[in-house]
Amino acid sequence: MSREHPGFATRAVHVGQGPDLATGAVVQPIHLATTFAQEGIGNHGGFEYSRSNNPTREQLETCLASLEGGRHGLAFASGLAATTTTMLLLGPGDHVVYMQDAYGGTFRLFNAVMRRYGLSFTAVDATQPGAVEAAMTESTKLVWIETPTNPLLRIVDIAATADAAHRGAAHLAVDSTFASPYIQRPLELGADIVMHSSTKYLGGHSDVLGGCLVTSDDTLAGRLRFHQNAAGAVPSPFDCWLLLRGLKTLALRVQRQSDNALTIARHLQSNTAVRTVHYPGLPSHPQHQLAARQMGGVYGGVVSFELGDEEAAVRVLEALRLFTLAESLGAVESLAEHPGLMTHSSVPPDERARIGLGGGLLRLSVGIEDVDDLLADLDQALHQAS
Repeated sequence: MSREHPGFATRAVHVGQGPDLATGAVVQPIHLATTFAQEGIGNHGGFEYSRSNNPTREQLETCLASLEGGRHGLAFASGLAATTTTMLLLGPGDHVVYMQDAYGGTFRLFNAVMRRYGLSFTAVDATQPGAVEAAMTESTKLVWIETPTNPLLRIVDIAATADAAHRGAAHLAVDSTFASPYIQRPLELGADIVMHSSTKYLGGHSDVLGGCLVTSDDTLAGRLRFHQNAAGAVPSPFDCWLLLRGLKTLALRVQRQSDNALTIARHLQSNTAVRTVHYPGLPSHPQHQLAARQMGGVYGGVVSFELGDEEAAVRVLEALRLFTLAESLGAVESLAEHPGLMTHSSVPPDERARIGLGGGLLRLSVGIEDVDDLLADLDQALHQAS
């Protein structure tokens, strides 16, 4: 890498990777060892036991930190494992403010698990100015947001939210899964921690489960690293290797998925059966200008849209041929799902109604296929369903 500050795609291919020094292999080997020989008691080369650290995981964590513009990367067995480890920074009596339009698994973790250990949570519409600050108390230690949100693709102002959190002596954590570091880097906007379900765009091929945290705060990194080891929710070396392979094509994949998604969002707007299209790349999106500034003019591969009712939405899902009916997102193949019946079924119906997650809502994860084929599949499904 000859440039002083290599570009994103270059770092995705080379940082933490490159030829193996021992053999010259262009692709780094997978270090499957669970334990490592020590020259003497406590005298080792940085590796002693694979839960604590592993060469393949260290390569992945180095690359992830570089892509997010952070100093410290930590890899986990899933996105929820990363989220849980962030919660382990807190103690009984601590308070968390979070974005109400959150992933269903996050809602379940906060309200059905973490409350049992003395934490309290307040959900707010963080897209509204002042909402986060108004909900904070003297006990607030963490503000947790998603942007874009899942599944309504609302956009939260990261810089403004970071300022509000810091005025209240709290940290800001951002779930940036829907954007990926190719589109959005929250640490550069003032966030303290960024989280990804690396199962999604980072892996990109529906074949590996993972999560990660990145921070530039040395103290936070030390505390997170302690809990990563103590709680032990770490990925296997093979999963780390698969994620490293996925990162190499991240820029290409996300750009293609975003281009396809924008074309699909515009097309859905013209269909009379579709009531509303949620996509931050559309000028009609309420936070479009913020998204353009915060996401650099690339808006991601997820589109959600609303039909008349749940029955119509289910009929469309049943009629799709190229889009696969499945949960998850961010991979090369296009997926479709019903949030209320699938990914967000753990959110109580009254809470879903409060945040605007209706029965007619469908979520698309747009892949890298030829966009004309995807449009044709959506058109035939909407026609059959009507």
